[in-house]
Amino acid sequence: MRGEDDERGPGAAYQMFVVMEDLLDKLKLLDYEEEVLSKHNMKPLSRHYFASSAYMPSNPGEQFFMFTIIASWLINKAGRPFEQPQEYDDPNATVANILSHLRAFGGLVDFPPSKLKAGSGEHVCYVLDRLAEEALKKTGFTWRRPNYPTEEMEDESVMEDDAELTLSKVEDNMTVDDDDEEENIMDLEALKSRTNQSEASLSSKPDNILESNTDATEWNLEVERVLPQLKVTIRTDNKDWRIHVDQMHQHKDGIKSSLKEAKGYLDKLQEEIGKTLEKVGSREKYINNQLEHLIQEYRSTQAKLSEAKELYQQGSGGVTERTRVLAEITEELEKVKQEMEEKGSSMSDGAPVVRIKQSLTKLKQEIVQMDIRIGVVEHTLLQAKLKEKSKMTREMHATNIPEPAVGVY
Repeated sequence: MRGEDDERGPGAAYQMFVVMEDLLDKLKLLDYEEEVLSKHNMKPLSRHYFASSAYMPSNPGEQFFMFTIIASWLINKAGRPFEQPQEYDDPNATVANILSHLRAFGGLVDFPPSKLKAGSGEHVCYVLDRLAEEALKKTGFTWRRPNYPTEEMEDESVMEDDAELTLSKVEDNMTVDDDDEEENIMDLEALKSRTNQSEASLSSKPDNILESNTDATEWNLEVERVLPQLKVTIRTDNKDWRIHVDQMHQHKDGIKSSLKEAKGYLDKLQEEIGKTLEKVGSREKYINNQLEHLIQEYRSTQAKLSEAKELYQQGSGGVTERTRVLAEITEELEKVKQEMEEKGSSMSDGAPVVRIKQSLTKLKQEIVQMDIRIGVVEHTLLQAKLKEKSKMTREMHATNIPEPAVGVY
């Protein structure tokens, strides 16, 4: 019932409308107007209330609430306890409870529960219809065969052969006027009575031969005057086989005439199509001959393109490998940068630099003091050297003076 649309046929999309109409009849049998509509102050359902269509107005919230109310009422009718859902209940839980009761009744559930949350559609109609069937079984209702009324057949009046001959002659001689002159139409029953009276009068044989004293011109004028009033109306009976036979002959003649005309047109169309196909074939051969070298070039170009694609695939493989290596190198570079940033942040601290500056200043002061001490020591050493030199000079001079010279003085 709920398979694929291709398997079910083109009329499967409209099956839910039929199910909805059956469902409405079953709800009326269960007296849902008094037990559901009056209790909840609701309007009666339309014939296609739960059937979904693009051409029908829909209100999903209202339809889903109505579906839950009717489903709970039907489950209770079928003899199983079911609490009536409220407006603010969880729709998933409500749908799950309804489907669990449907499975308990033996119903087939081969569709997702979310299909019922729309409040309309094929699955909603199916669930309510199955629940209504279970409720009818619980109440003891059974479907019976319909009793069709017997139709009384009308007595068909059979016309006598002479009357039929008379009518055929009248129909052959009369002219067809417009349909607006209905007031001048002669009834068939009156014509039958007149025919019977004429036959009765003919049955009594006259004693003498009857001769007409009417003038022929006056007779023709009277015929022309009365001729429009001689239109006979035959009440057709659809059950008469003669009418069907006449219609069959008429349709047969129409088909033959239409077939002759259509056959001529089709023959001409066949000739034109054959000529066109021959032209197309010759033109195709000519184009193939003219474009043979281009086709060869296209094939060679296609072969080159396939080779280029293979080279591209090989090159793309190498590019992929190099891209992977580049990603690894980039990752290592990021790690090195991170380490350098950490070291740089540690080197940017000013305390070691201050200590180095203080040490340098102290070292400069010590160097100055050391230079002064070196100068003093150098000066002292120089004086000592000068004193020693002068002392040596005096000693040298003293040793070189002669003794007589000393005595002379």
